[in-house]
Amino acid sequence: MKKVSNVFWITVALVLAAMVFGVAAPASFEEATANLQAFLTTSFGWYYLILVTIIVIFCVFLIFSPVGTIRLGKPDERPEFSNASWFAMLFSAGMGIGLVFWGAAEPLSHFMTPPLTEGGTPEAQKEAMRYTFFHWGIHAWGIYAIVALALAYSQFRKNEPGLISSTLKPVLGKRMDGPLGTVVDVLAVFATVIGVATTLGFGASQINGGLSYLFGIPNTFAVQSIIVVIVTVLFILSAWSGLGKGIKYLSNTNMILASSLFLLMFIVGPSILTLNMFTDTLGGYIQNIVQMSFRIAPLNEEHRSWINGWTIFYWAWWISWSPFVGIFIARVSRGRTIREFMIGVLLLPALVSFLWFSVFGTAAIGVQNAGNIDLSGFATEEVLFAVLGQYPWSTILSIIVIILVSTFFITSADSATFVLGMQTTYGSLTPSNSVKVVWGVAQSAIALVLLYSGGLQALQNSLIAAAFPFSLIIVLMMVSLYRSLAQEKKELGLYFKPKGPKERKTEERA
Repeated sequence: MKKVSNVFWITVALVLAAMVFGVAAPASFEEATANLQAFLTTSFGWYYLILVTIIVIFCVFLIFSPVGTIRLGKPDERPEFSNASWFAMLFSAGMGIGLVFWGAAEPLSHFMTPPLTEGGTPEAQKEAMRYTFFHWGIHAWGIYAIVALALAYSQFRKNEPGLISSTLKPVLGKRMDGPLGTVVDVLAVFATVIGVATTLGFGASQINGGLSYLFGIPNTFAVQSIIVVIVTVLFILSAWSGLGKGIKYLSNTNMILASSLFLLMFIVGPSILTLNMFTDTLGGYIQNIVQMSFRIAPLNEEHRSWINGWTIFYWAWWISWSPFVGIFIARVSRGRTIREFMIGVLLLPALVSFLWFSVFGTAAIGVQNAGNIDLSGFATEEVLFAVLGQYPWSTILSIIVIILVSTFFITSADSATFVLGMQTTYGSLTPSNSVKVVWGVAQSAIALVLLYSGGLQALQNSLIAAAFPFSLIIVLMMVSLYRSLAQEKKELGLYFKPKGPKERKTEERA
């Protein structure tokens, strides 16, 4: 613990204060987070929508910009990980539990209570799938991509420490080496702890929901606590083994399990309808993306409430996860060009998410329409298991889901312990195991406090509250990144024009 920074001690103190408050006065804790959440979504919903849309536009600009040829590292450096392992790690860290938790539940919820049309209709089904694509598509990955790129560029191109504060030096200069930089890094670490703890809470709830549905085990806080403790031990052991071993191998295992579950469900589910829904929804998503990106329903309270509960919640979720996912993606992306990085992070995971929701969302809505069972009567964490129960091989599929959630739980948490270790040891790429253990325990403890004080609603409330201050840092990160890239573009002579031999050599050196 000798190499830890002030960021470590300050953030640990904040986490402990939140834990004490949540345990000593759970009702007051839930009320405080609910009030803060209501204030932020009501007063700053417009801000979230505009900010995330600007982020997406900036990401697309970088793909087509001449600076896309700049390599994140030395000119002759090549990626450390293969494309398959790289994609598996960024996907496991970036989505993981969320896809399994919401895969059937979100499209079903939108189908029953759509944002615009009458629930339970064919139009509601198309709208449900379209908004699910919207929430899990390029807007989500754009947030991750821009934070990750700013970090990778700063660390591997400019040789700065792997800290959030280092990315702001082009704008704020040496002030990032003092107290102001500490504040920035504390906000990033605290947002990461809350964001990951929220997801761990979702994971524990779904594992408990599956065990309850399959084996009748009570769906209670006590059982969820046992699940969190067991998985905490496992992910700390994984984090102890390091990035190249535990996290890499588990991420590859996740992809195998997720692919197996996806293919099995595609085979036993309504395959042709799934393909048709995917195609139709992808077209509707592309066609309506601008309108959905700015829709805030200022004159319709019911529609605005839906946007607050879903779209604003998701944008806050992705923002709160972006320090963790961004730092992790940056760490495993050294040696890639900006264009390769952006295409890989922005587009490929979004496409996989679309396929995933097409399979499980179409299956869930099909079960509801069949009328044999009312899925709306199940808790959110049990919906997927109820859907699987209506198809062949249901027990096998449900067991795969429980194992998959558990391994996603482990990879998300051990990736986060690695990232939190980096951020609280001056950007070290090899944080000590003792630091990683502290953060592993802290994340799980916060998850338990949130579950104890108000369940899933408290998780969502805390997420939105933690995301807001870090969103302001993302704005500064984009300005800093643009300024640095513009300067390097000028130095390297990268312009939109036909390339002669001299220009091509310049790009190769970049």
